[in-house]
Amino acid sequence: MNCFAQEIHVSPSGEDTGPGSLTQPLKSMEGAKLFVRKLKSEGRFSQNIEVIFHEGDYFVSAPVHFEIADSGTEEHSITYRAAEGAEVNFIGSRQVTNFESMGMSVYRADVSGRDFEQLYVNGKRAIRARTPNKGAFFEVRSVKETLLDGEEERVPAFAIQEIEIDSLDATQLKLREGLPNALAVFYHKWDNTRKYIQHYSSDTHRFWISGGGMKPWNPINEAARYYVENMKSALDAPGEWFLDPDGSLYYIPEKGETMETALVFAPVTEQLLVISGNSQNEKVRNVHFEGLRFLYTGYRTPISGNEPAQAAAPIPAVVMVDWADRVSFRKCEIAHTGIGAIWLRNGVTNSTLQQNYLHDLGAGGVKIGPLAAGDSEELEERLAGFNRVDNNIIRDGGWVFPCAVGAMLFHAHDNELTHNEIANFRYSGVSVGWVWGYGQSFSKRNSVKFNHIHHLGWGDLSDMGGIYTLGKSEGTEVSHNHIHHVYSMTYGGWGLYTDEGSTGILMENNLVYACKNAGFHQHYGRENRIHNNIFAYNRLSQLQATRVEPHTSFTFTNNIVLYDQGTLLSSNWDKINLISDYNLYWDERSREPKFGDMDWKEWQQKGNDQYGVVQNPGFRDARNFDFTFTDLSAVELIGFEPFDPSRAGVYGEKDWVNLAAFDPELEKKFDNLVEELSKSQSRD
Repeated sequence: MNCFAQEIHVSPSGEDTGPGSLTQPLKSMEGAKLFVRKLKSEGRFSQNIEVIFHEGDYFVSAPVHFEIADSGTEEHSITYRAAEGAEVNFIGSRQVTNFESMGMSVYRADVSGRDFEQLYVNGKRAIRARTPNKGAFFEVRSVKETLLDGEEERVPAFAIQEIEIDSLDATQLKLREGLPNALAVFYHKWDNTRKYIQHYSSDTHRFWISGGGMKPWNPINEAARYYVENMKSALDAPGEWFLDPDGSLYYIPEKGETMETALVFAPVTEQLLVISGNSQNEKVRNVHFEGLRFLYTGYRTPISGNEPAQAAAPIPAVVMVDWADRVSFRKCEIAHTGIGAIWLRNGVTNSTLQQNYLHDLGAGGVKIGPLAAGDSEELEERLAGFNRVDNNIIRDGGWVFPCAVGAMLFHAHDNELTHNEIANFRYSGVSVGWVWGYGQSFSKRNSVKFNHIHHLGWGDLSDMGGIYTLGKSEGTEVSHNHIHHVYSMTYGGWGLYTDEGSTGILMENNLVYACKNAGFHQHYGRENRIHNNIFAYNRLSQLQATRVEPHTSFTFTNNIVLYDQGTLLSSNWDKINLISDYNLYWDERSREPKFGDMDWKEWQQKGNDQYGVVQNPGFRDARNFDFTFTDLSAVELIGFEPFDPSRAGVYGEKDWVNLAAFDPELEKKFDNLVEELSKSQSRD
């Protein structure tokens, strides 16, 4: 707290026409923003300003917009913060009350005139009525597409897809009852498609959707899975709800819930805060937010549905920031959302996200940088850079858009992503870069360090990893991360994943274990350095490389590879152009490692690992994921430098560190799921 700052006080019991004093506070953030504007226009901005929010709920029906007029100056800041010890909630919902029992465990409330697609009960996301129920899927039998516009384009502008489904699934779905508002949600490879069902034939067990033509590299086909939501007939399980067009909200309580006392929120807005300057030369500057909670927002699907988009890239966030410099969010909470948490997008520089708690998210946690649009010169003008995302908890996301990422860097440079806890997403934990292949990329010198990234995938999507990179990224460093328990639907499920065109990236001092396909995979790239990492106990293979190219794809040096199942290598690792030396390999099944078709001697004769060793690395209790050393004699032979994985993740006060601890029940659920999927896939 700055004792030399001018203080403005805000309380839910205040009035926006008041003077903003402690005894006569303002009422809202919008009112406080306008009050600050007035002070500035009157020339009364000669010291820092602190807007202090007192305890309570501040209901917001539309996002508060901060513009150039709301900026601080080079000398003086404007801070919007919670009063000491106060819980300050900005709520983008309205409470639903007066539920009445309809019998058969179903309750009803009248919400006439309101439309929403999320519902939150007692601080938890309720399930929009769906078939099959949460955690289960139907499988597509076949898809026929009719192109109607843009047939010559790579992705046609308009098409109709005819989806054939299983007759038994059709009986369970009862689609005729659900039209015209039934929403089909498809999972295919790394993407999701969300479309309203426009017609259904009970004779042929087919339904039709329309919109953009399917992307040839990832269409909906017989490998896709789906469920259908927003049908009254699907309301059949505790925790499910359905909003009838007549304004009746139906809900089946979970065990222990009492609807007379339940706190039920239905969203009225997607976003709560929008900060936007005008250009590189006109930015919102030196504005800060501390200790505030942004809660209970929604998302409404457009009538055209949602086309598939990798990483849910275009989906906005509850807090959007454009054309800003030195904006910060510290010790804030963003939770219970229909979209992402926060996006530092166009032209955002020197800004900080620190010790924020981002959870129960409809999409991803943090995004930095713009999506591609226009020519490279125009894009370069919009780059985001020199931002810091440090010591945040980012977890439990992708509930509306499962392909969303925990932390995402698009066209962004010189950013730091450090000491974050990233867990419980259905797709990748961190994604860096947004150019496929070797074309011009502005993603340079980003740092992804000391993050704890785990329990990803949950067998829902494919082609994903703990840390995923794209394009030419010279100077980017991925180090000291602790990555584990990554499990994909089919292919993928990697710890470190250098995808298309990844170039000039250093990956070192990372601990990676319990991933499905491999601890490290390079699809294709150039001159990456994979150095001094530990890869352990990955399921199908330990190391993977796919595309053989004439240049040096990567160097692989001073790494430890420990395993007890699967193969050491997969795809084309033994054929790739790489430099491999000073590595330690140890198969606990007491077998000599096999490098594709080569044994250890043949691998060395090919010029690899001339100074490598096959030896027990000397960990204390690796099977229980304790990778401290009791004996350094083996790793000293390869010049391995021990590092401390416990430094990864959040730091600070005990309560904050304890908050980051993963739920043991979720951990057990993940392990059980992996075992079930592994058994079923091995049978297939």
